[in-house]
Amino acid sequence: MVSEAILIGVVLGLTLLLEWVVFKLANRPHLLAEVNARSSHEIPTPTMGGVVIWGIGVTYLFLTVSVSAQWLIGVLAVIGFVGLWDDLRPLSARFRLAIQLAASTVVIWWLDPTFPWPVFLFFVIGVAWFTNLFNFMDGIDGIAAVQCLVFCLCVQLLVGGVPGWVGELIWVTAASSLGFLVFNWPPAKIFMGDVGSSYLGFLIATLVLYLWHSEQLPLITSLILLAGFWFDATYTLCVRIVTRQSFTEAHRLHLYQRLARRHGHFWTTTAFLVFTLSWLLPMAWISIQYPSRAYIPLLFAVLPLAVLCYRFQAGARIENSRVEN
Repeated sequence: MVSEAILIGVVLGLTLLLEWVVFKLANRPHLLAEVNARSSHEIPTPTMGGVVIWGIGVTYLFLTVSVSAQWLIGVLAVIGFVGLWDDLRPLSARFRLAIQLAASTVVIWWLDPTFPWPVFLFFVIGVAWFTNLFNFMDGIDGIAAVQCLVFCLCVQLLVGGVPGWVGELIWVTAASSLGFLVFNWPPAKIFMGDVGSSYLGFLIATLVLYLWHSEQLPLITSLILLAGFWFDATYTLCVRIVTRQSFTEAHRLHLYQRLARRHGHFWTTTAFLVFTLSWLLPMAWISIQYPSRAYIPLLFAVLPLAVLCYRFQAGARIENSRVEN
């Protein structure tokens, strides 16, 4: 425990220092996140703060993991690099998706090449989808870093401490997310950028499958902890498809974005944090205690989200309606 505390302290301090440096360097016209159709901020804000989280994570893996896990360094390095490239010079969605699917295939093959091909394909698409939805959900101050931080802490709590390099990576990710959150908490001084959101989305999806495959944490338990992100993103996408919108087009129609326009970023991010700890975490614990009936706490976990998505018409084109005001 002492060694873990030292690791967390070192990573946190290093993250704070490097985020300050990135903040100073990124406060330039060509490195600012401009206001667009998808953004929820009102003034151009420095971005690419996620390069620190990505850099620390990949560097730590390079220095510590065994040869059997060296593949992960390359995959995460590529995912983060593509995100960084997209931050500096926007890439086509098809190119990014092709890279994500290729990286997901490598991950699933390493995890278990004996998966039946329908299961293999499902997991490949699932990892790529979560990578993208994490990017979609990184739309207001603090919310993506909070999701990552809380997920990492809840996993360690529920498992009782994940052993080995995976457990250390989870602590490193939590500490770097906390350090970034100091600068990203509403009102944000710097944004994560695609380099951070793509890396964290891919990493979390990989950790979910690894913990499930190694029988340390049930898949349903992780889905419960992450319900605030995947349910909002998936519900919104389905509504946009059903209503024949151009669902590849940038938008601000997610539930969390509607709530942020109504109540502000601070209220929405804080509410997300409270909901995860006070509702999703207990449901996740119940799913572990009663594994044969884990689908019941999963349903209870997403029920409030379903009600809110319906109430605020997530995904629907209702600009300037009473739901928005």
